Amino acid sequence: MIAILLGPPGAGKGTQAKRLEEEHGIKQLSTGDMLRAAVARGSRVGKLAREAMEAGDLVSDQIVIQIIAERITEPDCANGFLLDGFPRTVAQAGALDAMLEDIGKRLDAVVEIAVPEDILVKRISGRISCADCGAVYNEYFDPPKEEGRCDRCGGTNLVRRKDDNPETVRQRLVAYREQTAPLLPYYDNKGLLKRVDGTQPIDKVAHDIDRALGVVGLAPPDC
Repeated sequence: MIAILLGPPGAGKGTQAKRLEEEHGIKQLSTGDMLRAAVARGSRVGKLAREAMEAGDLVSDQIVIQIIAERITEPDCANGFLLDGFPRTVAQAGALDAMLEDIGKRLDAVVEIAVPEDILVKRISGRISCADCGAVYNEYFDPPKEEGRCDRCGGTNLVRRKDDNPETVRQRLVAYREQTAPLLPYYDNKGLLKRVDGTQPIDKVAHDIDRALGVVGLAPPDC
């Protein structure tokens, strides 16, 4: 199974990708993690990535594709993999298609987790956490029982990330619409796109993603 999860910030891609890895053995591949690992290994392509980063440049799509091609040959990808954070543009999607074709593989599915923007803004801008114990809340959907006090430890040091404000969130959503949303018709035209309602309870979203990927009832491989 080779798949991509798409969706705007706050849609829940990270949560679902981690679950798919734990429950079905479909390895989650994060672009950032792969870049850091390649640099740490000092491989040829890792050195190219390091040079770009040290020069303050963006790592080129060609280098990222080479890192992905190198990474998916490792044993933990034998049961398939789920790309997280790549592709972000139609150009990157085309490069990914070409790379997979070169090695005799293909995408099986692309799943979009669809959530209206007004809900996304509340999901992200409403996030607060306890600085003492790490408990996480949302002031709109899952607030602490007593305002300003952590349910878990009773502390009153509830904090919000500086970039989790409505204006910044909306800017991130604009960037998603302009750069990444064009991937939806790209994959739809290939017959690969499946849409899941991300406003449902997490368990229902998980079930619908499993159905879209055809992994309902499958157990993870033995370790």
